[in-house]
Amino acid sequence: MNEILYKRLCEAVPADRVLINEPMKKHTTFRIGGPADYFVIPVSWEEAELVISICKEFQTPYYIIGNGSNLLVSDQGYRGVIIQLYKEMSQVEVEGNVIRAQAGASLARIAGAALEAGLTGFEFAAGIPGTLGGACVMNAGAYGGEMKDVLVRVTVLDEDDKIHVIEKDDLELGYRTSIIAKKGYTVLGAEIELREGEKEAIRALMNELKEKRVTKQPLEYPSAGSTFKRPEGYFAGKLVQDAGLRGFRVGDAMVSEKHCGFVINAGEATAAQVDELMKQVSAKVREQFGVTLEPEVKRLGEF
Repeated sequence: MNEILYKRLCEAVPADRVLINEPMKKHTTFRIGGPADYFVIPVSWEEAELVISICKEFQTPYYIIGNGSNLLVSDQGYRGVIIQLYKEMSQVEVEGNVIRAQAGASLARIAGAALEAGLTGFEFAAGIPGTLGGACVMNAGAYGGEMKDVLVRVTVLDEDDKIHVIEKDDLELGYRTSIIAKKGYTVLGAEIELREGEKEAIRALMNELKEKRVTKQPLEYPSAGSTFKRPEGYFAGKLVQDAGLRGFRVGDAMVSEKHCGFVINAGEATAAQVDELMKQVSAKVREQFGVTLEPEVKRLGEF
């Protein structure tokens, strides 16, 4: 442990929010991952900015997570500082048709606030197991809706540790990408604009989409959501299924029998097993159909 770095981090945030050798399996929806050297939990933009500047000063790698819903962390863990912007930075405010929220707010919580205010347009995101920050970075979407449909502006911390606001037209929102991802910015918060609707109709649509998720997705197992990006003109899950890979496994890493677009942790899967499974699935699909599957899941650490 770098005692000086640790001391500086504890000056930036209280010591009880600076964890050492923290198992990342406790902080990913895959329930997989070795220890992070340091795991820091800021509760404000100012704290997050200060922690990042300390990491840069010490030339220490850092990575920002929300609830770890799209992440596969190496079994060896992460050599550096994990900065979690989650429940401690999850304020949500509604003003008219506009919702302003901090990066750590879950999409489900924002959808609930929209429902309560009688605002429609965010139902698609109610069941996505992620935070607003990650959703802005990757232009998250489901069931025909995407963040680009509702985002107005995003507040970020840039590479020079300066806070500024990016308007929708400058976000370069595409399929699972954005200017935020390309530049490596840190999302601090965002503003979305919705439309007035009927509460019962909003609730009915949310329940309908929830039912689709429960019946079609393996929510009973730890996973990182959709494992592969959608290839143009195809559906990743259908390609995996047609390649005869339903239930295919490497150790406890398994292609879901319920939905072949998901790789699940069927017990005590390791990151190495998931990684190997993804490589084999991708190779078999390419061999049979000539289509390359790109991971949607982000790998973190050494593989």
